Parts: sequence; C-alpha cells; structure tokens
Amino acid sequence: MSTSTQGGPALPQERRVVTEIPGPKSREMFARKQSAVPQGIGTTLPVFVTRAGGGVLVDADGNSLIDFGSGIAVTSVGNAAPRVVERVRRQVGEFTHTCFMVTPYESYVEVCERLNQITPGDHTKRTFLVSTGAEAVENAVKVARLATGRQGVVVFDHGYHGRTLLTMSLTAKNMPYKQGFGPFAPEVYRAPLAYPFRWPTGRENCAEEAAAQAIELIDKQVGAGNVAAVVIEPIAGEGGFVEPARGFLPRILEYCRANGIVFVADEVQTGFARTGDLFACEDEGIVPDIICTAKGIAGGLPLAAVTGRAELLDKVHAGGLGGTYAGNPLACEAALAVLETIEEDGLVERARHIGSVMLPRLRRLAEQFGFIGDVRGRGAMIAIELVRPGTKEPDPAVTAEIAKRCHAAGLLVLTAGTSGNVLRFLPPLVMPDHLLEEGLTILEKAISEV
Repeated sequence: MSTSTQGGPALPQERRVVTEIPGPKSREMFARKQSAVPQGIGTTLPVFVTRAGGGVLVDADGNSLIDFGSGIAVTSVGNAAPRVVERVRRQVGEFTHTCFMVTPYESYVEVCERLNQITPGDHTKRTFLVSTGAEAVENAVKVARLATGRQGVVVFDHGYHGRTLLTMSLTAKNMPYKQGFGPFAPEVYRAPLAYPFRWPTGRENCAEEAAAQAIELIDKQVGAGNVAAVVIEPIAGEGGFVEPARGFLPRILEYCRANGIVFVADEVQTGFARTGDLFACEDEGIVPDIICTAKGIAGGLPLAAVTGRAELLDKVHAGGLGGTYAGNPLACEAALAVLETIEEDGLVERARHIGSVMLPRLRRLAEQFGFIGDVRGRGAMIAIELVRPGTKEPDPAVTAEIAKRCHAAGLLVLTAGTSGNVLRFLPPLVMPDHLLEEGLTILEKAISEV
C-alpha cells in the first residue's frame, strides 16, 4: 500500500530498516546539530527525516520507520496530506503574508467560521487565531481575566499547557519544563486531577472525591469570586494521557457555571478527531466557555485558535488580541484542508477504529506483564503506564528501555507522564491497518524482551 502527495511519487507504506538506527548520515547530521543548536532542544530519536507520509517517516539513511507519534499529534491527517499540499501550494504563489491586523484575507475568516460551527455548543461564538498552543492558552486566560475582572487561574495536577512564562506556571511537570526558569506567574492555583489508576481510595470513588477536593481547595484557598478561569485538558497529554474519571469534568463545569468562572478546555493535543470525537469534550457533553486548539489543526503548519462565547471575547478592546504571524494565510489554507480531510475521509470514525485495534492488544499485554500498570485512552490517543511489578511505583527506566528497543526496530514511540513512566501512542489517523498491527507487534516484542 502506498500514499501519494501532490506532485510527488507514492511513498511506500512499509517499515524498512537498512542501517542501524540512527544510521551514519543521521549521526553526522546530529553532530552538526550539537554544534549549532543548544542542548536545551532535546531529541527523542536522532534520525533526520527526509520524507514522510501516511504512517511512515523516511530518514536520511533510507530507513522507513512506523510513526506512532504524528509529530506529537500534529500530523493527524498524515504528513504532506494531499489536500493540505494542494491548498498551501496554491496560496504560496498568491501571497505568503500581510498580517491579518493590517490587511485581512478571507481564509482567516473562513477558519474562524468553521471553528465556531464545529466546536461544542450552539451558543454564539467568536474565534481568533494565533500561532502555538501555548499562545492559545495564554490568550484564553487574558480573555477570562478581562471579562471577569478577576485574576485567579485554577489548573490541575499532571496538566501541561506550554512553555511561555504563564503557561509554564500553569504546567504541573517541573523537569524539564520549569526547572530553573522561575519565578513564575502569580495567581495560579493547582487542584487534584481525577486520576483513576492512582486515586488512593480506588477508581470507583475517584470522580466524586477529586471534584470535592478541587472545589474545597478553590473555596477555601482562593475564593470562587477571585477565580477568572479553570483551565483543564479533557485528557491530560504530556501528563500521561490521564483520562479523568467520568463525572469529574461535568462536576467542575457545574461549579464554574454556578460561580461565574470561565471554563477553558485545552484541546491542543486532544482536538481534531484524535480521541474518536471531533473534540474530546464531546465524550461527556462538556460545552466549554473557551476552547483552545492547535497541533492537529493545520497538518503541520503553525496555527492555533481560541474559540469562545461571543460575550466573553467581544469584551476585549481592539488591538488587545493578535500577533504578527497569527493566522498566517498558508496555515489557514492548511487548516481548511485538514477540516475537509477529516470530514471527507471519515477520520473521526478512523480514530475510533484505531482505538479498537490497539486497546485489546495492549490489554492482553497487561494481563501477561505485571509492569504494565494501566492501559488507557480513547480513539488514537492511547497509553500504557509502566510500574514496578506488584506496585504502583513509576518505572521510567523500563519505559525508556522499551522505547529504545522500539526505535532500534523502526517504530517511533513517545514517552510521557509526570514521572516519565508512560508510553503514549499517537499514530496518524490515516495509518493503514497493516502498519498499525506491525507496530503493535514490535511493541509487544520490546515489552517481552524487557
């Protein structure tokens, strides 16, 4: 099976390992990287990619790797997706930039119209575009603070929201995101997340008890009348694909509604069909006041969006939102192509299918191997948490070893988790079944060897 891109030959959908990984050309390029780029820019797998599409990445040495990462949930419609290529190629020949705040263009407006239509809720909405997920979250907080006249922001354990000063402050994980970068932004408060696998009194009590604790913390330590926004990922991404216990999100939303607090859903990683719904909030019928999107929005081009209730976003004065590159016309065209691809190619259903293939095999592995503590996720956003057998003590060492063995065999996997003990799987939604199955077989072999 092969996938084609506009103007180029088909890219075979096969794993092919012709050198050790990384190979000599990639090692040579990595040495150049070491001498030119600061060490603070880390690398999961030091292979240098020359082509990518469908479910594979081809490196400088000719190896074709199965991609279980999608550029961290960015290339959900596949790399160099045909509709994206076609629209961007046409646009780049017309104009590449004017700055929407100087002289606007239709594609920006069209992206905003589409997001107003497809995000949860039938209320009147407004959308504006920025360039990164962190920018989207930071702007959501700006809007909430201005609209409410309050300053406090409540976030949750295991949350990740970005690398800017404010979004670092919102993020729960210290290393590597926060270590040494303080002092952090004020008026940020952290509440417990309903983490079923790790809840002290058991999964069955998780939602109710976690919500009660979070609400008590807000009431007693912050004061509901001082809180502008609650910011939460419907599934915690970098924190380990933690799916809050069912009932937790509705209870927090109910509390926000009762107290005039803006409920902000950070769907940067979970959005655009990744979880088997167009947006992860839809699983429990959550209608956020503001939703932040990025990553999968534009097929690899930098774009992010803030979509929210018109009465909130319209309170911001002219010039209070925006950015030089925000809503770049190439990225807008790519986003329109992504939305068309998701709809025309049935990628919401495809994500559900991927989950139906992955979850049973991973659960069978958990029955065999005591160090797989938990298997979780929805759609094509799946993870396993690794622990010391017979305990819930995180085991980042075995996690890293399994990832290393997968990489050597030609399967790209990513790690995650506040303790670094989670393997997360984000295959492109267009990955053919035979590659998905082969990738799982490689993972199974790596786990059995460890």
